[in-house]
Amino acid sequence: MKKNKISKNWVNKQRRDIYVRQSKVDGYRARSAYKLIEIDEKFKIFKGGLSVIDIGAAPGSWSQYVFKTAKSGKLISIDLKKMEPIGNSVQIQGDFTEEKIQEKIKKYITSKVDVVMSDMAVDTTGIKNIDSIQTGELCKEAMFFAKDLMKENGYFISKIFMGGTFNEIVAEGKKYFKEVKVFKPKSSRKDSKESFIICRKIR
Repeated sequence: MKKNKISKNWVNKQRRDIYVRQSKVDGYRARSAYKLIEIDEKFKIFKGGLSVIDIGAAPGSWSQYVFKTAKSGKLISIDLKKMEPIGNSVQIQGDFTEEKIQEKIKKYITSKVDVVMSDMAVDTTGIKNIDSIQTGELCKEAMFFAKDLMKENGYFISKIFMGGTFNEIVAEGKKYFKEVKVFKPKSSRKDSKESFIICRKIR
């Protein structure tokens, strides 16, 4: 009974959500597209011809936005789950934290990339600090991977959760990048602890 109630509440919440409705109108696979759109509006990142790596891409709404804006560029999307194709982008199914998957990604890269972005997060437990730490580890893994593959003026974008490791991740970002900003899009749910770290200019 309790499970049915939770499920019903979720469905009602989705119906009321303006971004869920808008994503259906605009043809995006998930409301998360609008988080990246807001990031782009603020930081002016995406334009034609960019090379982009999208980590934790499924169901693919971030990749969809990049494919529309970075026309004639190169897009590599990675996720544990299989994704519906997006144009002529490269899709890799597997666990990004495994070395063999990271090596597979590198095989598709012929020169330094413009953007590495990650919307990876662990399944939340509801315990703020644990969620922050676990998702923070994914952010650090993506950042460490990105720093050697990016152009000097490139961007690294990643989801982070407010909590115990927040300051540590910002400090880590400042170690590798000259510019580090934290931004919470309006399209993030009000009850969500997520923000996004936007790093630019490799040190």
